[in-house]
This record gives sequence, structure tokens and C-alpha cells, in this order.
Amino acid sequence: MHQEQNITHTLNTQPIPMVKPHAEFPLGFLWGGATAANQCEGAWDKDGKGPSIQDVLPRGGFNPRTATPTPDNLKLEGIDFYHRYPEDIALLAEMGFKVFRFSIAWSRIFPHGDETEPNEAGLAFYDRLLDELEKYGIEPLVTISHYETPLHLAEKYNGWVSRKLISFYERYCRVLFERYGHRVKYWLTFNEINSVLHVPFMSGGISTPKGQLTEQQLYQAIHHELVASARATRLARELAPDARIGCMILAMPTYPLTPSPDDALAALHAEQANYMFGDVHVRGAYPGYFMRQLADKGVQLEITEQDRQDLKNTVDFVSFSYYMSTCASGSPARGEREAGNVLGGVSNPHLSASEWGWQIDPVGLRIVLNQYWDRWQKPLFIVENGLGARDELVEANGELTVLDDYRIEYLRAHLLQVREAIADGVQLLGYTTWGCIDMISASTAQMSKRYGFVYVDRSDDGSGTLARYRKMSFDWYRRVIASNGAEL
Repeated sequence: MHQEQNITHTLNTQPIPMVKPHAEFPLGFLWGGATAANQCEGAWDKDGKGPSIQDVLPRGGFNPRTATPTPDNLKLEGIDFYHRYPEDIALLAEMGFKVFRFSIAWSRIFPHGDETEPNEAGLAFYDRLLDELEKYGIEPLVTISHYETPLHLAEKYNGWVSRKLISFYERYCRVLFERYGHRVKYWLTFNEINSVLHVPFMSGGISTPKGQLTEQQLYQAIHHELVASARATRLARELAPDARIGCMILAMPTYPLTPSPDDALAALHAEQANYMFGDVHVRGAYPGYFMRQLADKGVQLEITEQDRQDLKNTVDFVSFSYYMSTCASGSPARGEREAGNVLGGVSNPHLSASEWGWQIDPVGLRIVLNQYWDRWQKPLFIVENGLGARDELVEANGELTVLDDYRIEYLRAHLLQVREAIADGVQLLGYTTWGCIDMISASTAQMSKRYGFVYVDRSDDGSGTLARYRKMSFDWYRRVIASNGAEL
């Protein structure tokens, strides 16, 4: 790998043609990027931190876990954001970031998750991180739980299958709101909460193997998470009254594969499986279609009267990730299954796909924005969107960079559709690209699946200097932010 020093000045690369669309982004629109502690921080066992479920997923969240943390798990070191965050935040500030989404590692604050007193060293790290963001005037957007349940809670309690996790999570939230509530305006309770349907260990810390997990256990765990999310919302209102708290959903529009009514119904049911999580967060109760589905499955949730009251604490905004769309069919014989898609579904013959099988559909983002706005009438926030690709570090004009015009085209195509949705009347708070600086993939634990505007010198085998280099997309995004999206 290259041993050169980090680039410390703006790249003089070929100018990127800019597009000037007709609609306008609102004043105060929050442009930025997003990360997760378990994918970038490293320092997995430093300063009192306990292990999380990510430390036993060396091949990523879609794969079987190991018994203990293993040295070949790239997430143990990440990109060493824990020690290099001042350098990284300075790069984000250079791009003009208005907002930076990051997660707090639960096991840095409560190493086992069930202690009564927090780990001060862990809290102090996030104090320092917030100091750095404030230095540059960057708004923090904090995810409270981002696929990093303390491993002890998974092993002792079977994760969110246990009702006890509600009180452990509530204690954790109370500590965060009391410590940082006056400094953080935007909070997200759980990352992609609906993904627990498909990756129960990574999303819900559920140790029971997926093939042995009963639907009763799964949906009871989902109920516990939804109650915990609502309690966090109530706590935020009490302890941080100026803050805004939102839910976070993995968004993926599902189209009927054909005009067949059976395919249309299959698509509706697929959409409802994800809508339910937003319906509860926004409306404060379970929708009728979901109760019908539970009855058909023979699932009877244990719901207390206090649970019903807790669920009425609804969110201020709805945030979501968007990477792809999919299709559904009422006939198993129709269509090809999309292997790269975590939520399943049928491949769309009209769309191309990334190297990892994620179908690329910019128009789907406009569809999602309109669907969510029409359904919930709550401000929306796109908190993940981006292209995972194999980037190559090259020399251009005497400097090391990545000529990632493919990433620019992907983001431009999606942002043009965002502008159309704004013109449609959608209220949108902001847009944070996923993995604004290269980090370890959650799904595959690879470094080679890169999303960032900043290249990090590290390989899948763990080698590399961890030096940072601006990609061509770095300057493009800087200009997008500076023009408030007027030039794409």
C-alpha cells in the first residue's frame, strides 16, 4: 500500500460537470454524511469498552457469528476513528458538512449493558467528539443503537427477546440525554429497526439461530424494541426538551413484478412489513393489517397496558436509509431472487445492480419520499444513501486520489430525484450520505466495499497505513453543499 503522507490541500482534478435542476432545496437543509461506531471507531476493547455483537461477526452481519472476537475481524480496528476523529472531522468540515450522523457504542457506555453505572471513559470520548463538531459548527445527528448491542445482553438475555432489555436501554438513553441532551438536537432511537425481521442477531442481538427462532420470539422482540423506542422518545422530551427525536427505517419500495393482482398483493404485503414500524412510531399503535398478520401466524404478543401507553409517545420525524428497490410476485415461479438484497425480493429486469447485487433505482427514492410523506405527514430525513464500490487509489496531477465518477453519477441521479420529491411537496430535513469516509462494511465486513468521499488506506487483509486521501467526489460534494444543491 502507499506510504505517502495524507493529502492536506484541495485536489486539482478535472472539473465535474454540474447539473442545475429546476426545484430548490430549502434554506437550512442539512447536508452531511453518516457513520456507525462499530464500522469506523476501532479501539474495540479500549478505555473500558465491552464487546458488542459486531466483535463476533468477522464476516459481516449476514453471516454466522463466532464464539469470541477474532483478530481477522476488521471492525476491531475499524479505521481508527477513535484516535483519528480530529483529522476526519476536519475533512468533513472542509467539505462544508452541516450535519454529521454517528452512533454511540452502547458497550462503551455500559460495557455489559446491564450495569447500573456508566463507564466515564466512554462518555468522555463522545464529549471530545462533540467538542470537535462544535468547533466547526457541524450539527450532530446521533444514533443511539446502531447494530451494536452489547454482546453480554445477547448471550445472557437473548437480546431483545427479553423484556429486560427495555429497562437496560432506557437507563442507557437516560445517561445519554442527561449528558449530551443540551448539545445534540437530533436523535435516532434504533438504526433500520425493521431489519430485525431479516438479520435478528445483528439488528436485535438475538442469539437464537435464525433457523430456530420462532415467530413468537421474533415479534415479541420487535414489540420490546418498539416500546423501548417510545420510552426513549418520552425521556428525550423530559430531559432534552429542545431536541427532536426520530425513528429510522430501512426503506425499500417493492414493485409488483407484473400487473397480475397476485403480484400487486404480494408487493402490498412486502410494503406493509416495513410500514408497520413507521406506523407505530408515528401513530402510536399497531395497525390492523399487522394484527391480522400476527393472527394468521398464530402469534399472540404479550402487551401490557403500560406498553400501550408508552407507544403513544410518537416521534418528531421519520428517517430512513435508501439503497435499492425490489419486486414481489405472488408466484414463486416468477422472477429471479435477488441474492444481494438483505430483505429478499425478486430482481427487477429493468434495473442494473452494483457489484454486490444491490439494484440501482434513483426514481425509487422519489417514490419512497412521497409514500412516507403522504402516509405520515412528518418531516423526513434521508440518513443513508450511497454506492458501495471497489475504488482504486491512483495518481492524478501529482496527487493520490480516486477517480470515482461512478459515485458522483450515482449520488447525482438520486439527488435529482430528491429535488423532484421536494417539488412534489415533501418536507425533508436533510441528506446524509452513507459512509462519508471509507469504513468496514456492515454486511460483509470488507474494507473493499467503499462508500466514502475520503479514501482510507486499508485492505481486506488488514494491511495499510490508514492514511486518508480525498477522492474526486470530495470536491464535487463540497460544491453541492456550497450551492445548497443548486449545482449537482
